[in-house]
Formats: sequence, structure tokens, C-alpha cells
Amino acid sequence: MLSEGKKRSFLGKLSQKIGDALMGRAAVDEEFLEELEEILITSDVGMDTTMNIVEMLREEIRNNYITAPEDIKKALAGIIEKLIDKGEAHRLCEDTPLVILMIGINGGGKTTSIGKIAHKLKREGKTVMLAAADTFRAAAAEQLSIWGERVGINVVKHGEGADPSAVIYDAIQSAKAKNIDVLICDTAGRLQNKKNLMDELNKMNKVIGREFPEASRENLLVLDATTGKNAVSQVKEFGDVADITGIVLTKLDGTAKGGIVITIADEFDMPVKFIGVGEGLDDLREFDPAEFAEGITYE
Repeated sequence: MLSEGKKRSFLGKLSQKIGDALMGRAAVDEEFLEELEEILITSDVGMDTTMNIVEMLREEIRNNYITAPEDIKKALAGIIEKLIDKGEAHRLCEDTPLVILMIGINGGGKTTSIGKIAHKLKREGKTVMLAAADTFRAAAAEQLSIWGERVGINVVKHGEGADPSAVIYDAIQSAKAKNIDVLICDTAGRLQNKKNLMDELNKMNKVIGREFPEASRENLLVLDATTGKNAVSQVKEFGDVADITGIVLTKLDGTAKGGIVITIADEFDMPVKFIGVGEGLDDLREFDPAEFAEGITYE
């Protein structure tokens, strides 16, 4: 569970704005709903999702004769939880062997997230190996190796500019030989153009499917929460070439507005699996829809 301080920070100013809008009101009215609409949109909740939330809240108020601000908070939390809760899909696959392909643009926190997920899995008693398949970014393999040393797990890597799929191939052979539970593969976040990047992802997916068909799969898209609505376009682009099984949302540590969680879960029917709320090894948390929705109305 998150501490109250962490809960406050990862929701940024969204909960504070909603609390301010309700403050001093004896009852809610249409003016409040219009203000709520503006708050949600400026907090990175998409237009369609915002309209949906406000309309559901309006209906809830009308059907249940809600007037008290505290009851409005509860109703709003319930609506948001319903939109973002994807059930068991929020949990990382527990079957082994498991291959996790980590995708996302450079600078989004992909390498850091790999290290933190590896740490979590190792702490749970699983054996973990990393594959440094981002061979196009200078020092990417070295950065992953630092995380490997920090967590205490092996990293399979080739030289800079090597074929990423060859790294994946060698990592799979090593993981199979050593009966590794989870293989986490780093991938390039940017190449000369989008087509090259997506072609590489396709190729890596084919290698995994051919060489390790018995393994369970997770394709996790790492998104920087501070990029706001730009994260939505990344979901669309990467979703065209990869069967994304979940989102890792980084940097929800006070600089982000928080609403992008609701947008992604609602517009793409996609589970958020982890949220990054700080720089520490233990600051990548499993996403809890109920806790997040409750935190929206926390002050």
C-alpha cells in the first residue's frame, strides 16, 4: 500500500483541484460539473473519457439524489474505478517461463523500470535474466548491466550496433539452459524512422515465438506520465505492431497530472500494471485501481 504522502504525490494536483472545486459548496450543481470537466481535461484525461465521467456522475446525482460534496467524492471515485479496473489483467503473468518484452521511446524510464521489475521478481523468489537488445543507443547495454549488477542478475549483451534479434536469440538459449523463470528484454526506443523501429520489434517477436514457444509472454509499454497526452499517441503507434499486454507508467511522482492513467485504461481498454512513484528500487508499484480512484478525491 502507498503511504498518504506517496498517494498525494502520484496523483499530482488532480485531487487537490477537485477538493477545491467542492470546497464551501452546500450542494453540487451544474456549475460544479462544468468546473469538474475542465479540471479533468487539464489533468490529461481525454475529452471523450471526461465527457463520459461527467455524464455518469450527472446521472448518479440525479438517480440517487446526491447533494453532499462528500457523497459526490465517493460517487466520482466509484465511476473512475469502474473505468480503470481491468480485473486480473493488472497483474503481471505469474506463469513461468515468462518472456517480458519492454518497449517504449527513449527517455521514458524503460531501463530503470526493467531494473525495478527484475528486483521485484527476484525478491519474490524467481530467477531472472536480462537481454540488452537496445543495441542502437549508445551505452544502453552498459546502463542495463549496471542495473543487473545492482539487482544481482545476469545480462546477455552484444556490442553496440549488433542485431537486436541476435541478442534475444542468445538470451533465450541461455535462459533455457539455466532454467531461468523470467527473461526481460530491453528494446530500442528510437531508430532512423518509425518503420525501422517497428520492423525490429516484429523481428524480435518472431524470434521469441520461434525459439521459445513454450514461454508465456508480456509486452509492456513504458510511458512517461509527464508527457501527458503524447502518451496516447505512443499507445496507438506501438499497439499497431505489438500485442501490448499492459502499461508501465513512470514518473507519477508529483510532476505528472495523473489523469493519463484514466485515459489509457478507458480509451484503449488496457491495464496499467505498474506505476513509478520515485527513484528507489521499491518505487515501482503494482497498480491498484481502487486505491487510485480513492486517491482522486484525497486531499
